Amino acid sequence: MAHHRNLDLQLVVFSAIVVLAGCNNGPAVSGTFDRNYDVSGPIRLELTNASGDVDISGSADGKVHVRGEVRASGIGSETSQKRLDDTLANPPIEQKGDTIRIGKEMSRMRNISIAYTIQVPRDTEVSSTLASGAQTIRGVRGPVKAQAASGSIRVEKIERDAQLSNVSGSVSASDIGSEVRVSSASGSVTVSNTRGDVRVNAIAGVILVSNPGGRIEADTASGEVEIQGAASDVKAHAASGRVSVQGNPGADSHWELKTISGAVHLGVPASANLHLSAEAVSGEIRTDIPIVIEEQGKHSLRAHMGSGGGRVDVHTVSGEIRLTGTK
Repeated sequence: MAHHRNLDLQLVVFSAIVVLAGCNNGPAVSGTFDRNYDVSGPIRLELTNASGDVDISGSADGKVHVRGEVRASGIGSETSQKRLDDTLANPPIEQKGDTIRIGKEMSRMRNISIAYTIQVPRDTEVSSTLASGAQTIRGVRGPVKAQAASGSIRVEKIERDAQLSNVSGSVSASDIGSEVRVSSASGSVTVSNTRGDVRVNAIAGVILVSNPGGRIEADTASGEVEIQGAASDVKAHAASGRVSVQGNPGADSHWELKTISGAVHLGVPASANLHLSAEAVSGEIRTDIPIVIEEQGKHSLRAHMGSGGGRVDVHTVSGEIRLTGTK
């Protein structure tokens, strides 16, 4: 699949960064640096870090504040103290116009780990790439693009798009003002309170989407998909795992829920208006709320609720299909 190939490519890129980071064995020393940058108008923050956590948040003072906690090892020809002193005196940061770049000249960062705490003006676009470490981005306009090889990604209170990719680690996005796109190889994905569409592709892990403001596409090769509060179009696919969707399909919406090996749970209010087409190749189809049956076979069902409206198509090869009521 295309998103699987993309994740493989990201893994190669991140692995190169890890090699540059080196192995932090042997004697180590640590220290901190602080830098402030005056900016005007919208800015772009570009960050690349081989090792260390990153915390980026929006502030109201119109400046960029960067604090780095540096740890240097003594592997190689240079002593750990010299590596530390060089980094503290000349941090890997540059300002060019409305762009702040952090992590330039990665070859200098061998056997160096830096944890960053960064405050930026709220009107900031962020692009962040980490090889190893957790990253948190919050309170900026965006758009936000965050990538990680190993470590969690958390973004919250972003006004524009968020594009998040992770090879190994959890991804969380909440209070996003526009579209959210997530690619994950291994780790849970949680998306909540969005105004735009949500697209999640995962190889392994649980996908949870709640209170979406637009369309949803959620696909996992090995894991579960759970969607709460759906109203617009939904595509929820799991190759091996359970699919659960709760909400109330709109009059023009289309829900497509599919699994190969796993159950499908559909939860809608008793007042819902929808057309249902369900097929369980080797499982039962059960309903716990009143429906009007149009056609029924041993492993298939066509029915509607209320005056019809939204179209709901459900299919599983190995697993049951269950329709229940919600408040």
